[in-house]
Amino acid sequence: MIRSKLLVCSLTLNVLAVSSVLIGWVAPNVKTTFTPVVSVPVIAKTARIHPLGAVGGSVVIGEHVYVAPGASVRGDEGEHIFIGDNSNVQDGVVVHGLETFEGGHELTENEVVVEGKKYSVHIGTRVSLSHQCLVHGPAKVDHDTFVGMQALVFRSEIGAHVVIEPGAKVIGVKVAAGRYVPALALITTQAQADALPTIGAGYPYAHLNDGVIRVNVQLADGGQPQPVSR
Repeated sequence: MIRSKLLVCSLTLNVLAVSSVLIGWVAPNVKTTFTPVVSVPVIAKTARIHPLGAVGGSVVIGEHVYVAPGASVRGDEGEHIFIGDNSNVQDGVVVHGLETFEGGHELTENEVVVEGKKYSVHIGTRVSLSHQCLVHGPAKVDHDTFVGMQALVFRSEIGAHVVIEPGAKVIGVKVAAGRYVPALALITTQAQADALPTIGAGYPYAHLNDGVIRVNVQLADGGQPQPVSR
C-alpha cells in the first residue's frame, strides 16, 4: 500500500514537472528596491508560451499571442509590459524596460502612456516582433506593426502600420503611422524619423505583417507540443 502511494505520488510529480516545462517559464519578479511589489504575469488562456520561452514579473499577454523559443518578456525592472491580442514574440526576442521606480518614487521618464495608463513597454494588437529583435522600454509599438529581425526599438514610440526592416535601430524618436524604416538604418533624431518614407502600393513589405500574424496566431492556437521520447 505504501509503495503504491509512493508510486502515485512520483507519477503525479512527474506529470506536474512535464506540465511546467510545456507551459514555458512563467514566474513572478523578485522583490527589489525598483520592484517592491511582486507581480505575477497575467496570460490569456488562448496565448501560448513555448516551453523554451520566458515571461516574468509585471506582464500582461493578450489572446492568441505566441511567445516563441528563446524569447524573453521581462517585467522585472520596468513595469508594466503589455502585449496585445494576436501579436507574436518570435525566437530570441527580448522585451524589457528601464526601471520605472526607484528611491521611493516613480521614474516617469522611463514610461509611456497609453489610454491614460503608464507602461514600460506597450505592444499593440497584431504586432510582430520578429526573430532576435529588441524592444526596450520606455517604448510603444502600435497596432499592425512589424519589427524586423535584429531590429532595435528603444525610448521610442512607433505608430500603427509601420514596418521596421531587419537590423534597423530606432532610438529616442516617434515614428508616424504608415512609415517604414529601411534595413540597417539608424534613426536617432526626430528629423530623421519625420523624413522616413511612407508605405505605398509599390512597397514590397506593405502586407508582410498580415502573413506573419496569420502564421503565428495558428501557432498560438495549436496548443502546447507533446514531449517526444528519445
